[in-house]
Formats: sequence, structure tokens, C-alpha cells
Amino acid sequence: MEKLTYTHDAASAAVIARFYPDAPPLAYVHSFGCQQNVNDGEKIRGVLMDVGFGLCENVEQADLILFNTCAVREHAEQRVFGNVGALKKLKEQNPRLVIGVCGCMAQQAHIVDKLRKSYPYVDLVFGVDGIDRLPAMLAQRFTRGKRYLEDPRTRNAVVEDLPIRRDSGFRAWLPIMYGCDNFCTYCIVPYVRGRERSREPEDILAEFRDLVAHGYKEITLLGQNVNSYGKGLSQPIDFADLLQRLCQVEGDYQIRFMTSHPKDASRKLIDVIAAQPHLCRHIHLPVQSGSDRLLKAMNRHYTIEQYKDLIDYARQKIPGVTFSSDIIVGFPGETEEDFAATLRLVEEVGYMQLFTFIYSPREGTPAAKLPDPTPRAEKTARMERLLATQERVSYAAIAAMAGQTVRVLVEGAGRLPGTLNGRLDNNLVVEFAAPDSLVGQYARVRLTGSRAALLLGELA
Repeated sequence: MEKLTYTHDAASAAVIARFYPDAPPLAYVHSFGCQQNVNDGEKIRGVLMDVGFGLCENVEQADLILFNTCAVREHAEQRVFGNVGALKKLKEQNPRLVIGVCGCMAQQAHIVDKLRKSYPYVDLVFGVDGIDRLPAMLAQRFTRGKRYLEDPRTRNAVVEDLPIRRDSGFRAWLPIMYGCDNFCTYCIVPYVRGRERSREPEDILAEFRDLVAHGYKEITLLGQNVNSYGKGLSQPIDFADLLQRLCQVEGDYQIRFMTSHPKDASRKLIDVIAAQPHLCRHIHLPVQSGSDRLLKAMNRHYTIEQYKDLIDYARQKIPGVTFSSDIIVGFPGETEEDFAATLRLVEEVGYMQLFTFIYSPREGTPAAKLPDPTPRAEKTARMERLLATQERVSYAAIAAMAGQTVRVLVEGAGRLPGTLNGRLDNNLVVEFAAPDSLVGQYARVRLTGSRAALLLGELA
């Protein structure tokens, strides 16, 4: 794996300045999809600002519109094409407007071909590994006056020191690795984000220290599978070791991480979470299905028994630990028996939160070729049953929290005037009356009740 370092591209910045001689250009950047995409969007904004762009909040003001895309589900792709299609009139009104599509969708050849043929007003297309080269791409677009549509490419590299414009002043995303080696049969991620590449622990630690020094209160470590961190590095280190190092940094902060693959989640990791107060007592552990038969078809490499053993061990070691998960409904060939096993698992584990999806075939994945006889209506009915089960389980657990006094990170305005929202260690949200000056700080809140999944409280 190659390690690269971003440097300011003065030549490209000069080209951009000549193209906009009257005033600094404005960029509108919108990211779809996962937290990794959100973090990529923050870096895109940082790189654009480094070469002279300002930022704006709506497309009508923009000189550059850039959609940072997600390819995990079909609905996400349809949203992007719908948003790009809506820009045609803006381009007609302002031919100097630059429209770009980047990210995971742009890593797929058939998507790039569709953009090339059906969206002639799209000027710029590049994939997930192109953020550091964005200034040069823009300079080439302006110099040659032609569209810059990059064919999908993957670099076996990690680029450090990218400038970043973070969305928050108290919550931060911190990638520790990129790509994925799991090749779950339903998932497009390894094909669009490439194979696993771990950052050097020293680089992660330096960025982490900087975030803590600048007052960030919640830092979420990101990776397609954080539990496989360290593979391929010259020094022996795993994810649990990395967490130990980060927790030695002095400061008032908490650490979350995602996403955590069950096959690589170890008892060592659980022991570290139990021992380190900086680590949140909440684990996102995507199971995808409660059926061993489907887990094998998904290429997940664990059984439900192994999964529940890990859950049980965490409950023994970490008092009050809570869990969330991802579940796919309607994977090709899912039977009523398979689905019933998923419902049983939801009951047994008692997840605080579930992120649920009806299976979406992705071109290029093995599962997309499997026969899928289950009607959409039946999949939708199963989803409704799953949501009803989860609501019953989680709402009861949430209601039972009334009377506790908890520490929360205050995030912003609540639904009602004069209220704020705060996030608990277990990732639930509480609404309570408080002054706006508490936003971005920790507060002690007494829980007084709940409304569905939302906790209600008062300042303690």
C-alpha cells in the first residue's frame, strides 16, 4: 500500500482564479449515504476551499455543484439521478456552471457510461480515490473546455493531510481504514471502495490528538469493517490495540466506532470497551439475518450461535451495554422460516435500534444473479412485521429508563421551542428544556419519560 500526502496545488488554484476573475467561486457539495461519504464530503469542501472556493447552501448560488454519491442501494442511485436531472435548467441558464458527480456511483463503469451518454451537461465525474486530485481535474476542465469524466479506477493508497471543513465543531468522523475484503454477496462496497487499506496508527493518533485539543467531544472511528483494522501494516496492531492507544489521550471526550463486522469482533475488543471509560457502551453489530442458511448465502462467515455468544459475553463484561444492528429483509430465497428466525433474534437480543432495508440487487454482486421468487408485496409485509417487533422491544426498554440520570452530549434544537436534543452513551436521543449555550457541551439530564423512541427529560 502506498502512502501519499496532500499538498496545495498552486498551479490549479491559479487556473481557477483566472476562470473566476471577479469574485471567488462558490461550491455546493452534497453527500449521500454513509458516514464515510459524509466525511469524504467534508474533505471535498476542504480541498475546494484550499484552492479558492467558498461554500454555499443552495444550488442557485453555486458556481460548482458536486454530488458525492452512494451505491449501496438502488434508491440512493435513483435520488442522485433525480437531483442531477433537476440541474439541467440551471445549466441552461448559466452555461459557466460546473456540475460534478463523484463517489461510489462513479466507481461503476455502467454509471459513468450513463452519465456520459444521458447527462451531457455533467462536466466532472470521478470516484472515491480522486479527492486529492480534484483541483487538477477542475483546472483541466477549465483549460481545455471539455468534460472531465474519469473512468473508474482504484488506487492502493491512503492519502494523508487532506484539508477538511467539518460539519460540526464538537462531533467528528475519523477514518481509520478504507475499503473492504469481505465480499458479502449482496454488497457493492468492495467493488467501489476497493480492498482494505489501514492507516498508520501514528497518523490516526495525530489526527485524534488534534481533534481532542480543538475541543471535539465525540469522535467516531470509521471503516467498512473497523474490526479488521491493522491487517497489512508492518507493525502488529489490531483494532483493540488502537482503541487502547487512543484512550490514553487526556481530555473530555467519548469514542464511537462503526461499522463492526461480527466475524472479526473479538472478546479482546469487548474487554477493552469494558475497561476504558472513553468508549461508549453501545455496539453497532450488523447481523443482517437471523438465519444461518441465509448468512452462509450472504458470505458472512459466522453463525447465529457465534453472534449470540459475543452478545452474551459483552453483557457479562459491560454493565448496561446496548446494541444496534442492520437487517436485510427479502434476501433472494428468504423463506418464512428464515424470516421467523430473524424475528426471534430481535426479541432475544433486544436491540435498542435497528437499521432495516428491503434487499436491493446491486449490479456486479453475486446475489444479483440469484433467483428471487418472493413478491415485493410479501417483502414489504415482512418489513412491517419486523418494524412492529422492533418497536415493541425497543420502546419498552426505552420507557423503562425513566428515572435515570444520564450524561448526554447536547447536539442542537429539539422539536419544541426552548428544548434541546442530547445523545446518550447508548446512542438514544433525549429532549429537554435548556438554554442554547449548552449545545456542543455535556449535560446531566434526568429522564422523565419517553415518546416512542425519543426520551424526555429535564436538566439535573
